[in-house]
Amino acid sequence: MADELRSGVMMALPLMLQLIGLTYSVLIDPYILKKRRNILLLNVVLMVSLIATDLVSTLLVVAVNRPLQRTLVSIFGYVVRPLVILLFCYIVSPDKRCRASWVLVALNTGIYLTALFSPLAFSITPDNSFRRGPLGYASHIICGLLLLNLLFLTLREYGNKGKMEALIPIFNAVVVIAAVALDTFIIHTQSGITMLSIAMVSCSLFYYIWLHLQFVREHEEALMAEQRIQIMMTQIQPHFLYNTLSTIQALCRKDPEKAFDVTEKFGTYLRQNLASLRRTERIPVSRELEHTRIYSEIEEIRFPNVHVEYDIQDADFLLPALTIQPLVENAIRHGVRIRKSGVVTVSTRIADGCHEIVIRDNGKGFDAALVERADETHIGICNVRERVEKLCGGTLRIESVIGEGTAVTLRLPM
Repeated sequence: MADELRSGVMMALPLMLQLIGLTYSVLIDPYILKKRRNILLLNVVLMVSLIATDLVSTLLVVAVNRPLQRTLVSIFGYVVRPLVILLFCYIVSPDKRCRASWVLVALNTGIYLTALFSPLAFSITPDNSFRRGPLGYASHIICGLLLLNLLFLTLREYGNKGKMEALIPIFNAVVVIAAVALDTFIIHTQSGITMLSIAMVSCSLFYYIWLHLQFVREHEEALMAEQRIQIMMTQIQPHFLYNTLSTIQALCRKDPEKAFDVTEKFGTYLRQNLASLRRTERIPVSRELEHTRIYSEIEEIRFPNVHVEYDIQDADFLLPALTIQPLVENAIRHGVRIRKSGVVTVSTRIADGCHEIVIRDNGKGFDAALVERADETHIGICNVRERVEKLCGGTLRIESVIGEGTAVTLRLPM
């Protein structure tokens, strides 16, 4: 008897140490949402109670013959385990109310409370033997339904965000099912820590790791949003805003109709730049070209010596938003404005299995090596290059001759 108790305690110690470490990690982690933190801490409390229940049950089986106390302990264990699985559901989807699941937990509680006065669920005989009643497997069935709900919530919430991300909750459900099967049909343990208690402690740790993976994904999305804001701020230069408004102001007196037209184009330009903030997916090249045309038409009004031409032979592919327009803007601002007749040409074609986009100008040219420094003059090019490489697996190449002009070539794999 002492050996069985000692074995139970030895199994409980590493589980308790894991729960202590989990509690400490959850309390100091600044990234987990408060609601999920509270759910994890409540889970820890229930885990500790289940381990204590297993140890007390062992004591009542091997050392003390007290049927009533063993009945109470067994009822507690049967009631708490479905509640732990329900809390797993709330970890996956903290804003879900899960009314049907709460009904199942309440039904499970009512069924096992009947053990106090009826053998409907189970009974402890005067000689301290456990006997399962007609509804003795109610907890197993209800836990199975809750696990199905857990899988459903996981696939619904995270199935479209990457298959790997949903594997931890699915793996946890499989582990719990396996533990129940071992306890019920194979091990038939009457003492020590149950496999289900061990599985639930492990699952709690896995869910904490899973929450960290969620934080990493959300952090990456926040960085992408910040990058999109940076892109917008580098593309809508303050002096462009001021100069365009000044142009509109001057046109209001000399040519009100043209002022109206420029104002409309300017509003469309700003709206499309702001819309790009919400886009992580690629867009049709036709839409990017439309945005580029609006920008270039405003610049052509401001600078009559500037002209933008288009040679579009390939118009059926996708690319990141704000890809061509920033390069055209760069060519106008830093290249052709000084020319008596400044020309920027935008061309697209299919070449060597790639969609090729070339922005060529007859401007003053520059040292292409300076682009790698990503200073204020060239940060727009660096932003385009980074997004083309990361989102499309493409390349950006610059050829520039001082005094003659520049050609920027984008190649996007088909």
